[in-house]
Amino acid sequence: MLPILVFLLAQAAPPPAPPLVLKAGTLIDGRGGAPLHDAVVVIRDGKIAEVGPAASIRAPEGAEVRDLARATLLPGFIDAHVHLVGRMLGEGDWQNASVRDLPGEGVIRGVRNARLTLEAGFTTVRNVGADEFGDVALRRTIEQGVVPGPRIVTAGNAIGITGGHCDDNGFAPGVVTSDPLHGVADGPEEAVKAVRLQMKFGAQVIKICATGGVLSEGDAPGVQQMSAEEIQAVVHEAHQAGRKVAAHAHGTEGILAAVRGGVDSIEHGTLLDDEGIRLMKEKGTFLVPTLSAGRVTMELADRGILTGERAAKARTMGPRMGQSLAKAMKAGVKVALGTDAGVGAHGTNGREFGFMVEAGLTPMQAILAGTRDGAELLGLSAEVGTVEKGKVADLVAVAGDPLQDIHLLEHPVLVVHEGKVAFSAP
Repeated sequence: MLPILVFLLAQAAPPPAPPLVLKAGTLIDGRGGAPLHDAVVVIRDGKIAEVGPAASIRAPEGAEVRDLARATLLPGFIDAHVHLVGRMLGEGDWQNASVRDLPGEGVIRGVRNARLTLEAGFTTVRNVGADEFGDVALRRTIEQGVVPGPRIVTAGNAIGITGGHCDDNGFAPGVVTSDPLHGVADGPEEAVKAVRLQMKFGAQVIKICATGGVLSEGDAPGVQQMSAEEIQAVVHEAHQAGRKVAAHAHGTEGILAAVRGGVDSIEHGTLLDDEGIRLMKEKGTFLVPTLSAGRVTMELADRGILTGERAAKARTMGPRMGQSLAKAMKAGVKVALGTDAGVGAHGTNGREFGFMVEAGLTPMQAILAGTRDGAELLGLSAEVGTVEKGKVADLVAVAGDPLQDIHLLEHPVLVVHEGKVAFSAP
């Protein structure tokens, strides 16, 4: 009976995929060294089996071979700050989505957004806030192969104070639920409960709102919201459970409180001062500058999509983001690429590389921020971020040399995710 069962199982199992061989004119492996010309990457079972000069590697028999002689091959890109679930800024009735859209609508839109993100070359993202744990639902369906999308590190609901940037303001009392489950917490005890609830339902990272924001109503981006005690309580609880903490923080005092409290990354960092830079370097805190969000909100203010206080805040904060990034990078602060996609259109994440170069980074520094350094921030360095033997086969090819034209990274010609071709340009 056993041999028959083994035979039947063998017949039912799909045949293993043939090896995939990528022959690249140039390889930027994400480790910071000089590019390798005439390189070959051999992929087996979703992993990088071999990588090196073409002269030293022979394609395995039966392999699928992709000729990328005129292209540059890079590690899959990493976006450390996205919002895949829900409407994009300016999409339909976006201002009332939190009270008019059913929970399932946000996740359905997330399916579209995830596909666009993957096809743009971003094979790993960190989703820093989604209503009703929609990001967890999206992550699970991608992992199960139901829909295509990048690897997602999920946060559940972002955590902040009543009436703060992480709360939904401007509605009548009783319209919006504000409690720790939904990320609204006041005082250290409620903050701890909010962290535990996010983790209970699938959060792999904790997101807090340490200051006001641009798109929230009735607050100022430069003003600290969470107290030092609340931030410390969140960080202690998250770190104790092996989760990192990302802090939305525009204003100087909120940045300082978050860094002193032990957060792992500052998101935006718009009004970063010298003391904040010193502390971030000392503690190894990452900056995720989200320059795309600053550009997009200014554009939408000019087009009249953002009005009133939101438009005024966008025009004030947007120009400061690049200045803070330049100062932080010069001082040696760790930087990871993040776009705040959802504010801007999904699938345009690659624009961030160009914005970073405009702010003063070299093309290689921008590439490392969106590959190796993003993997370090997300705790995934052992799996992704560089093109090395044994790592997950996440790779992107672009037509030409991105060290000469950084904007080439906006238009991949090939995307490989976990060893499979996820996108190939005609």
